[in-house]
Amino acid sequence: MAEVQLADIEKSYGDVHVVRRLNLQVAAGEFLVLVGASGCGKSTTLRMVAGLESITRGELRIGGRLVNDVAPRDRDIAMVFQSYALYPHMTVYDNMAFGLTLRKVPKAEIAERVQAAAAMLGLGDLLARKPAALSGGQRQRVAMGRAVVRQPAVFLFDEPLSNLDAKLRVQMRLEIAKLHKRLNATILYVTHDQVEAMTLADRIAVMHEGVLQQCAAPQTVYNAPANTYVATFIGSPAMNLLPVRTEWQGDQLRLRGSGLDLRAAAPADAPAEMVVGVRPQDWRRAPAGAAAHARLRVEVTEPLGAETNVFGALTAQDPVAATDPTTRQRLASATIWRTDPADLVRDGDEVDLQVTRLHLFDAAGQRWPADGDVGVLS
Repeated sequence: MAEVQLADIEKSYGDVHVVRRLNLQVAAGEFLVLVGASGCGKSTTLRMVAGLESITRGELRIGGRLVNDVAPRDRDIAMVFQSYALYPHMTVYDNMAFGLTLRKVPKAEIAERVQAAAAMLGLGDLLARKPAALSGGQRQRVAMGRAVVRQPAVFLFDEPLSNLDAKLRVQMRLEIAKLHKRLNATILYVTHDQVEAMTLADRIAVMHEGVLQQCAAPQTVYNAPANTYVATFIGSPAMNLLPVRTEWQGDQLRLRGSGLDLRAAAPADAPAEMVVGVRPQDWRRAPAGAAAHARLRVEVTEPLGAETNVFGALTAQDPVAATDPTTRQRLASATIWRTDPADLVRDGDEVDLQVTRLHLFDAAGQRWPADGDVGVLS
């Protein structure tokens, strides 16, 4: 295993900037997941690490060695692709052994490595089969096995589970997590799936339009998103974003707008115009006789068995001109409340809600305060 360092990495195709000033450090043995929507630059970043894409600017180091101009085969990395990239005319054994054969590794050592990897990944009974006789999950395990036998310093995974159905994705997430624990390997993993990112990563790096938005442990990204993009990308259903105006009333900060009215404990330098973020599970029905922070007109209910998602609109919408156009476009048009199935809610109901936890962002969409939380008072 080896450390990977990306320092001011940029990638451009003519005037099109795909990756901008990316700085990341993947510690030896760390599992770091690059996540973002399609076109955010995550796969291009991985391909630059692999040597499959040139670097426009910046420095890339693997194990402390500058590798900008080093050929892919000499970077001591192994890559697992979305498409498996197996040779259809070869057996599982031959596919796994192919890279070692090219490097003229002795046959006895090849056999030992292949058998060990096959045992680790549950492929022992499949070594004589060809890819056409394998399921999607088995093919992906063969692709992983081919990487494992290389014994690389760094593993690269490029959306390896995208072609699998939902049940197989869950199984393969478990396999990849087990593989990381067994090998204590350095892994750089790309996905657009936030569930993969949250369940697999030691740290998540969220990218948007070629720019790194936040890099932190999964729970930190979820509980303290750096901006409104991260807040709505991580978490399903997405966080509710509500533009408000602020007003000091004694030592309490009143947040009012978009159908929301509540008071919070906050630093004294709060901006006059802000965005309140509320995750769907951080609403609750207001107890009888208690003050409500908002009233939700229910439009659609989505029963999921263990929970129910309630979609609707907050009534008494107040006009707020606070946010810049980019942030305003990202504001949710519908409010989402996640509740217990025992809380019977029907389409057309009007429900008084309280906020149990909130997030604050300035008008440009950046977390405020950057290094702390804001408590709900009343």
